[in-house]
Amino acid sequence: MTDADGSNVLFVVLDTVRKDRLSVYDPELETTPHLAEFAEEAAVFDNAVAPAPWTLPVHASLFTGLYPSEHGATQEDPYLEGATTLAESLSAAGYDTACYSSNAWITSYTNLTAGFGDHDNFFQIMPSELLSGPLASVWKTMNDNDTLRSVADRMVQIGNKIHEHLAEGGGGDTKTPQVIDKTIDFVDDSEDFFAFINLMDAHLPYHPPEEYAEEFAPGVDSTEVCQNSKEYNCGARDIDDEEWAAIRGLYDAELAHIDDQLDRLFSHLKETGQWEDTTVVVCADHGELHGEHDLYGHEFGIYDPLVNVPLLVKHPDIDPERDAETTVELVDLYHTVLDAAGATGRGKSLDTARSLLSAEYRDFADDVGGTDRGDVGFVEYHQPVVELRQLEGKASAAGIELDEQSRFYSRMGAARTPEDKFIHCTRVPDEAYHVDTDPGETDNVADADDPAIDALRDALWAFVDEVDADWPDEADGADGDVLDEMDDDTKDRLQDLGYID
Repeated sequence: MTDADGSNVLFVVLDTVRKDRLSVYDPELETTPHLAEFAEEAAVFDNAVAPAPWTLPVHASLFTGLYPSEHGATQEDPYLEGATTLAESLSAAGYDTACYSSNAWITSYTNLTAGFGDHDNFFQIMPSELLSGPLASVWKTMNDNDTLRSVADRMVQIGNKIHEHLAEGGGGDTKTPQVIDKTIDFVDDSEDFFAFINLMDAHLPYHPPEEYAEEFAPGVDSTEVCQNSKEYNCGARDIDDEEWAAIRGLYDAELAHIDDQLDRLFSHLKETGQWEDTTVVVCADHGELHGEHDLYGHEFGIYDPLVNVPLLVKHPDIDPERDAETTVELVDLYHTVLDAAGATGRGKSLDTARSLLSAEYRDFADDVGGTDRGDVGFVEYHQPVVELRQLEGKASAAGIELDEQSRFYSRMGAARTPEDKFIHCTRVPDEAYHVDTDPGETDNVADADDPAIDALRDALWAFVDEVDADWPDEADGADGDVLDEMDDDTKDRLQDLGYID
């Protein structure tokens, strides 16, 4: 290596995985027995906080150590630029680096794959060559122009419509086996490696392999249950208790399939003598709502099933035990990986107060809004413009008029400790919960005379100032008519790809 001397790193993101559906966190569940075995040699954290409730900003935070308002990769500007990534730092330090996923956000066109020596995307809608080639060029062109950025939203909408079609028809087979196969080939050909993988099975739509469906959702036809969160969220589709049970069964089946595939990778590392020299991080980027707070999916909310995510870390300097007291922010994993690799970081420098490997972890010099900074995790949810358009479309088709003074049109933020949580939305009243005694966030105590909640409210606004966040009044999803202003080359590219006539 050139300037680093640390362990190999395997970083696994379980996309859209709820903490409470894993055997690790609920031993009565049989969804993930292999992950539970892994937990016996890893630290398991109860209070890991994601910086956002969806893929793009969370992965940008994992790769930069920055919060969403700092790195700017949101739906308003879905492109990461101006920041040196973790992969770029580790590549410069001499590591072989690779990123494999089946998530369409983790591709060249968002720049999330910057620095990875090898990357492949097994997205079921488009081949990886397209995502890495012409579409990447178009995406960059559009995101360099304020007027054209809305076309990027349109492209995502088209992808979501195809996803919706697959959901209704039971299509879209799992790509996780290919991701695992590719990862095994990569680690076997590498001397010092940083391998990042994202496993998408638990993301809507839920169409698990038959053997897993038979075990966890016997008799359930996945094409007959509601697989479109927007239909439910806008009120166009109702879901009764029996259907929710079927949906959760399909979801659990997806988790079981992930568990078996992940075990295949872990077993290979052990059999080939690479396990002991590899730091392993397993987390979710965000979770999923299954009817809680009358929401389905991971839009329009920042409740704990979305942002209090599973996290397991294996490293010799971390005791393999359950930690129910420490707040861990996923942005800290950037520093943890740098530390494990023996690298200092060529973008945001290694901060030992943010490395789980350090005795100084979460020992910050300053408080935030009068609260110990080490105790608080922060969440940001920027304008959900793409989801809002889809929601409005479903509502309109059903003759439903959405209330503009609602969470659908809100920007959101939260401050969370292991005991309490404060949520601010721009268009609905504040919420606060004692999450240690009310984990379902059912008793809103925002209006109570409560010093702990008041302190978290102050902490959130201090954080907003710290990251220089911009809080708009609404997310109206307006994009205007931009095609007339598009240059001919970009029009030709979009036409070749089938996005415009």
